Amino acid sequence: MWEIVGTSWNRDLLTKDYSYDQKFTFSMPSSSGMGITATGVKKDQIFIGDISTQYKLGSTVVDIKVDTYSNVSTKVTLVDVFRSTKLSLGFNIPDHKSGKLDVQYLHQHAAINSSIGLNPSPLLELSVAIGNKDLALGGEIGFNTASSSFTKCNAGISFNKPDFSAALMLTDRGQAVKASYVHLVDPTNGTEVGAEMIHRLSTYENSFSIGSAHKVDSLTSLKTRFSDNGKVAMLYQREWRPKSLVTFSAEYDTKAKSSVPKLGLALALKP
Repeated sequence: MWEIVGTSWNRDLLTKDYSYDQKFTFSMPSSSGMGITATGVKKDQIFIGDISTQYKLGSTVVDIKVDTYSNVSTKVTLVDVFRSTKLSLGFNIPDHKSGKLDVQYLHQHAAINSSIGLNPSPLLELSVAIGNKDLALGGEIGFNTASSSFTKCNAGISFNKPDFSAALMLTDRGQAVKASYVHLVDPTNGTEVGAEMIHRLSTYENSFSIGSAHKVDSLTSLKTRFSDNGKVAMLYQREWRPKSLVTFSAEYDTKAKSSVPKLGLALALKP
């Protein structure tokens, strides 16, 4: 929901698919409504994996995921229970306090999402966005009833056109201002450039990142990212068969005295 105002376009350019671990994903969709996805990630010497399945029956969607630590996550979603409304109930096993109910309302010019934890001291969250394809504004709040404190308090506005997108947001419970901009330089080869700047109101600190994306051909894309902290990142992605991707990522810290480049490989298979 917050992506409507937060410009997912900019987040995709600067962060999407960057990973410095070894990751493998295998997805097997099914025409009968049952889909299975297996994911494995190797971080240093630790291997973490999970198997998730999704079953669709009419307007009901059931998602179940089991990880290597025998944790079971379940989510049941009911679509169009009421007009333009979606209900989701999620819980984890064996964590009996993890139950959460989400209610989402989508309209042509508005979107509302509310969430409540199903326990004696629930976490309450609410996000609202209004606008159209060109201009959108919204906000989100989160309240912890156990500590009587706000966990989220953000607001933002975005302006979008076919060739560019800009956003200004107040984040971190009003402690930071974030401005972002993405421009589509050449639609023929998908060349994009973008930047994001964060100003912290309490410490007067500034940070920024700039990035670019370019399609070498219809199956291959390159991305770069530079940050003010001295970190330089590059990404190479190839669709070697329909919907199956191989991604190489690398990051180097130019300010570290004995920096070793971080390298990552991700392989996604979908028959």
